[in-house]
Amino acid sequence: MSGRVGDLSPKQAEALEQFRERIQDILPLLPAQHDHFLLRWLRARNFNVQKSEAMVRKHVEFRKNMKVDTITTDWRPPEVIEKYLSGGMCGYDREGSPIWYDVIGPVDPKGLFLSASKQDFIKSKIRDCEMLHKESALQSERLGKNVESITMIYDVEGLGLKHIWKPAIETYGEILQMFEENYPEGLKRLFVIKAPKLFPVAYNLIKHFLSEITRQKIHILGANWQDVLLKYIDAEQLPAIYGGKMTDPDGDPRCRTRINHVGPVPTSYYVRDHVKVDYEQCMTVNRGSTQQMDYEILFPGCVLRWQFATEGADIGFGVFMKAKKGERKKAAQMEEILPSQRYNSHLVPEDGSLTCEHPGVYVLRFDNTYSIFQAKRVSFSVEVLLPDSLQTPQVNGGSSHHLQAEASSQS
Repeated sequence: MSGRVGDLSPKQAEALEQFRERIQDILPLLPAQHDHFLLRWLRARNFNVQKSEAMVRKHVEFRKNMKVDTITTDWRPPEVIEKYLSGGMCGYDREGSPIWYDVIGPVDPKGLFLSASKQDFIKSKIRDCEMLHKESALQSERLGKNVESITMIYDVEGLGLKHIWKPAIETYGEILQMFEENYPEGLKRLFVIKAPKLFPVAYNLIKHFLSEITRQKIHILGANWQDVLLKYIDAEQLPAIYGGKMTDPDGDPRCRTRINHVGPVPTSYYVRDHVKVDYEQCMTVNRGSTQQMDYEILFPGCVLRWQFATEGADIGFGVFMKAKKGERKKAAQMEEILPSQRYNSHLVPEDGSLTCEHPGVYVLRFDNTYSIFQAKRVSFSVEVLLPDSLQTPQVNGGSSHHLQAEASSQS
């Protein structure tokens, strides 16, 4: 049995009756009270009435704290989010469900985070979810059948290292968790299209925020992605850039999107010069000396990612490569991967990443040789991110989202 109206087992029907009885006190506070809506919470918790009740009561508190009931009318995202966060709703699939697009390539994560607060991003996504819920309710009335979930198209063409910037990934993870906890069964299917080589690394960073049910709804399409989309979406409802006949989605009344016209965020929107980061390690680089850390990369395609800040003065930083782990070599004796230069990381924290095309020992080198009198205190975090195909599943059915490489520090 699917656990939907008209397809319930006797046990599921009994669970629905018990669930409705146990939440009588909060039913008026929910956006809908019909069986279709209540069954979404039960399916999300495998018809465990106690867990479903706890989930929906937590949702009521969420709606109160975030003022969800009025968020579509009384709150608007900052202008920078409306202009420079691409994507949105456009058209309906063949079953009448709204289609939502996320277009990743044009997004400037750092520019957005320097221009708006994390809370603004989370609230804007809550607002999107509420708008989609209202649109689904309208579709149910128009079509005379229950429409409760959306089709999502995730366009990852142009996905690059800038998109896996740690503060952005962490916030995106919070948004995914919010969606899982408060909009259960809201996703019908998600199509990933135009995925580049970096996509498995990026997906691996966020997939642990998704339930197993949600993961099973994700379809990563190959070169025939246009043909697949047209199986589920009528050509008249699909933008021409995705193989359909809708020539101007940004101007179409069926759409509320920003697919074509976004780019880097102008610095005039910036309200801060950096995003606060919690660092995992600290060390001192003595005057006239260097500190090196070795990271052994065993597989091509891994991503080496770092963030650092210094106290009081700048520091030199570069990335090199050598043959053996643990052996001390001068910069001139190693292959230069990222040229060493001085960074004003005492003023603005520095972050960066690179795709490791070849296995080997990558050396992150902090250089203070130019300083005659002053030692430098460096706070930093370093991660090695593995492509999803290289992950080892954990016993609980999840999977590790990153691997911290073993590092050796040498002075």
